[in-house]
Amino acid sequence: MKGIIRFSNNLMERYLPDPFLFVIILTLVVFGMGLGLTGSSPVEMVAFWGEGFWALLAFSMQMVLVLVTGFVLASSPIFKKGLGKLASFAKSPGSAIIWVTLVSLAASWINWGFGLVIGALFAKELAKRVDNVDYRLLIASAYSGFLIWHAGFSGSIPLSIATEGHPFIDRIGVIPTGETIFASYNLIIIAALVIILPLLNRLMMPKKEETVAVDPKVLVEPEVEEQPAKTDMTPAERLENSWVLSAIIGVLGISFIAYYFIQNGFALTLDLVNFMFLFLGIIFHGTPRKYLIAVQEAVKGAGGIIVQFPFYAGIMGMMTASGLAAVISEAFVSVSTAQTFPLFAFLSAGIVNFFVPSGGGQWAVQAPIMLEAAEMLGSEPAKVAMAVAWGDAWTNMIQPFWALPALAIAGLKAKDIMGFCLIVLFVSGVVIGLGLLFL
Repeated sequence: MKGIIRFSNNLMERYLPDPFLFVIILTLVVFGMGLGLTGSSPVEMVAFWGEGFWALLAFSMQMVLVLVTGFVLASSPIFKKGLGKLASFAKSPGSAIIWVTLVSLAASWINWGFGLVIGALFAKELAKRVDNVDYRLLIASAYSGFLIWHAGFSGSIPLSIATEGHPFIDRIGVIPTGETIFASYNLIIIAALVIILPLLNRLMMPKKEETVAVDPKVLVEPEVEEQPAKTDMTPAERLENSWVLSAIIGVLGISFIAYYFIQNGFALTLDLVNFMFLFLGIIFHGTPRKYLIAVQEAVKGAGGIIVQFPFYAGIMGMMTASGLAAVISEAFVSVSTAQTFPLFAFLSAGIVNFFVPSGGGQWAVQAPIMLEAAEMLGSEPAKVAMAVAWGDAWTNMIQPFWALPALAIAGLKAKDIMGFCLIVLFVSGVVIGLGLLFL
């Protein structure tokens, strides 16, 4: 096992480029595949790329806010104390790895944005408190919990087909979450991963001499500088350091959150998670000035998201408009039977997700093909939908797109964690595939 991990880490550290270079290479690969497999002309592929380039602007801003508001909330005194209390249960490197995996799995099952941020923040807190824990594996373990998000409460595909008026209602009707998220096969797969992933991450711990630990001092946020006495402050400085303003706007935000839960139940959305993080951060930091200083520190890590997400939107534009995603899906459909179709739907979704890393966007592309094939082969549409959902989540383990917020929080590069994530990809692929095939 140690030899396999060493090989995987060396492979990724040597050959995996920076995420920005990765997305450029991916763009060129998809461009070439579009020319070769769909019959699209170079001019058409350029048009598909450029027209799709800005399609993820709203989502990009949401992801920037996930990073910034989560980082700011975690840097508040109250939240740091809470994370520290939670981290105190880990007494050794092994228990830290298991603990962060379980927390990330639970948080990701509740909401994917919540899981991405909480996992990385908790990993940082553990790194401050547990000696000789491999920081790369700690962050990779936190990210591995993200694997189950699409089978949880925020899964975009199962929630979409459970909603009246969804785009494919004429073909499959409304499918309740009892047949998808809470179906027995889905819960068994989740339970298996909740047991296997923490143990797998624990087994991947490198030897002591190969452990890459981090100096806890590096992870400590800078202290806010002392302010002059109130008698020496200008009226503007008094407002900047007034807890009253933070309390008033914070209460307003908390009131809306309470109103939302009363009206909608415990249905977390990415916007609501960001809203919660933002206003809790304002309250927990005490004054507007302290909050803004934390924001200035947080935005330093958002550059990768801002620059790279438009390129992924361009790739999605080429994949969908050229029909390349459909070509890949149809290739798997052609070799499927009624029993094997969920497995092949899962594998095809995993490949498509590598180029279209968006659950909702991927479903829009693959659903017409997959649902028609399910009808022809006699497969359950609910299970096929969940197979696509699992495939979408599965290859996120080696797709830097979703790792960017966690990496920015941790201060690491993609190649630092992807060697571990590659092992998670293979093991989880076997678990999920067997579950979809036989359950």
